[in-house]
Amino acid sequence: MFEGKVAIITGAGAGIGRASALAFAQRRAKVVVVDWVPEGGNETVLMIRQAGGEATFIKADVTKSAEVEALVEKAVGIYGRLDMAHNNAGLAMRKEWAPTADISEELWDRMININLKSVWLCMKYEIPRMLKQGKGAIVNTSAISGLLGNAKAGAPYVASKHAICGLTRAAAAEYGKQGIRVNAVCPGIVRTSRSEPGSEAEAKIQRERLAHSPAGRKAEPDEIAEAVVWLCSDSASYINGHLLPLDYGTIAQFV
Repeated sequence: MFEGKVAIITGAGAGIGRASALAFAQRRAKVVVVDWVPEGGNETVLMIRQAGGEATFIKADVTKSAEVEALVEKAVGIYGRLDMAHNNAGLAMRKEWAPTADISEELWDRMININLKSVWLCMKYEIPRMLKQGKGAIVNTSAISGLLGNAKAGAPYVASKHAICGLTRAAAAEYGKQGIRVNAVCPGIVRTSRSEPGSEAEAKIQRERLAHSPAGRKAEPDEIAEAVVWLCSDSASYINGHLLPLDYGTIAQFV
């Protein structure tokens, strides 16, 4: 499906990002694995290579402009092009959770930088390269908390995920005529190491959330990755600016 094409995946050292990197590689894309933790990123690359795929790890802090610019330049320097990107790096609020009036400015800035600024910076440097080629596909990771309010997720997280949806639609409208499609996936709870509850209070919140899901379970990372791959494929060639809930109909009950 992606023979000869190149994909950048951020936050690819674990969870959804790793599953996405593996899914692109299985379809014969050359994958640039990006993470700020070398151990996880290199492990993902090893998994891809052991399965017969091609991948390169680039360590980067995607909240810093110079590092994002450098990673895109390095990816193009290695593979000669950039066709697809999954801007996935992000952070959820867990132990730091507090109601809006009690959130520190430091926590607010950290969440917005990691979840939102990183997506904007990635697109800032990915899009010009795609424009030179006349075509490209980008998928950003938001969440169902980016489509609805959520009193249990934390205001900075909810705000950042809503903003990703707005940023996705703005970029889709700006660059659609130039061959660049920009979409977002909006998962519910996904089974990753980060989603494992660290306390009984967190476990109770998860049980309450899952009780509202028609599936009654967490999504698997592979289930999210399959949607990302599809959105980047020619099978989704007329889909642009779409915010795709991946929640087994959870929000359908409230909209």
